[in-house]
Amino acid sequence: QVQLVESGGGLVQAGGSLRLSCVASGSIFSINAMGWDRQAPGKKRELVAANSNGGDTNYAASVRGRFTISRDNAKGTVYLQMNSLKPEDTAVYYCNGLINGMAHWGKGTLVTVSS
Repeated sequence: QVQLVESGGGLVQAGGSLRLSCVASGSIFSINAMGWDRQAPGKKRELVAANSNGGDTNYAASVRGRFTISRDNAKGTVYLQMNSLKPEDTAVYYCNGLINGMAHWGKGTLVTVSS
């Protein structure tokens, strides 16, 4: 069984920074991609950033230039460095991973950006 556990969410003022972390654990044979989604109140879940083993990295247009995704493959960990945060970044952030050929998600961590 595979688990993804996020950490690092919290309350921050607009213009501030946060770093989210997500650790994959369990019976892991392969990790082909990891990334982050988010869901703001009353809105659909959206892709924030994704990184594949081939080195491809994608960002939502709304976060490009402010957020950076990185991975530590040895630790099965993915990070999301979020800078210049805006109130519209307020959401629950979910880690996701393509692990053992299947998609997995964490339970989420709340990020609140005050104006």
